[in-house]
Amino acid sequence: MLADLKRPRAITMWDFSWLERRWPGAGYEDWDQALDELVERGYDAVRIDCYPHFIGKDPNGRWLVSSDEQTGDWGTPGDLWIEPGPGLIAFIGKCRDRGIVVGMSTWFKDDPTHARMDIASAKQHADLWIATLRFVEEADPRLLNSILYVDLCNEFPHPKWAPFLYGRDRDVKAERLAGPRLTEWMAESIGGVRAAYPALDYTMSFSDQFADWDEMNLEPLDFLEPHIWMAHPALSDFAEKAGFSYSDPNRDFNRFVREAESLYLSDRATYHAVLTGWIEKAAEWSRRHGKPVITTECWAVINWRDWPMADWEWIKNICALGTRNAAATGRWSAIATSNFCGPQYRGMWRDISWHRALTDEIKAADLPGG
Repeated sequence: MLADLKRPRAITMWDFSWLERRWPGAGYEDWDQALDELVERGYDAVRIDCYPHFIGKDPNGRWLVSSDEQTGDWGTPGDLWIEPGPGLIAFIGKCRDRGIVVGMSTWFKDDPTHARMDIASAKQHADLWIATLRFVEEADPRLLNSILYVDLCNEFPHPKWAPFLYGRDRDVKAERLAGPRLTEWMAESIGGVRAAYPALDYTMSFSDQFADWDEMNLEPLDFLEPHIWMAHPALSDFAEKAGFSYSDPNRDFNRFVREAESLYLSDRATYHAVLTGWIEKAAEWSRRHGKPVITTECWAVINWRDWPMADWEWIKNICALGTRNAAATGRWSAIATSNFCGPQYRGMWRDISWHRALTDEIKAADLPGG
């Protein structure tokens, strides 16, 4: 799919929200409306959680999921029964009908049976994805033509999203991506799925260990999917100065709202330089290894939401800067405008002209090698 692109895709991340946030007013209760509004804003790709650890075990089963415990409006805030298999088939079909392609990913959401912890090897990781792709293919082979790529694990090897690597998801430090065990895991898991479905493109997305990029073995990856934010604690002191700790479950979002905008405005040039500098580093990483980039989580702060005193304008300004700088490098095959581009984030979603201006620029950009 990536080799066939004529221009970059404007992509958004709907994570697990596409399936979990379907109660009245949650944003995705009417997929037709949500997707029509996505097209209206100029987007033609969407990255979603495909729940391979559930579909791979029981493609037509019901599974109980809970909140991901983040400060944001992603997914369900409480217990919820979902049917990911039938939902996935229906959703991809609706995307296909609108010319939207799907980035398949997974956050390996937990459930009371802890199905994700049954992944004891890279082969089992691959087998779950193969079963998920086969389920899609058997439902309608044409749906495979609407798959932009497969991301075998969101933000690998973060313990929150890949706890099966460590035997637990708390009080554990992420292992080095460049180390031998994870290098082998990536090669074997991606290689296994690629052997079954060689026409698709594969990766694992990353959100950390930026200093180790050049030490990683990128051979198994068809493209790079770094998640880059100005406020990422590995890239700047912004979150710390605003009093927001991503490692603290009791983090104070109210304080973050009070402090964040004024902090940004007090040293805008510095924080802009952080963001644009890391975009250029990602572009150079791409050039050195001859692999395109896709970014679906990005640019401003990691956590924001509709909230008292939580203004969206400064967030949109940073996101516009990031989007335009990524597009200008000519190294991105798909670009998101933020990680808040969904109908549940009404303050961001309602500004149709903002989205349209940026998606037009994304689509007008050069592709890698173009």
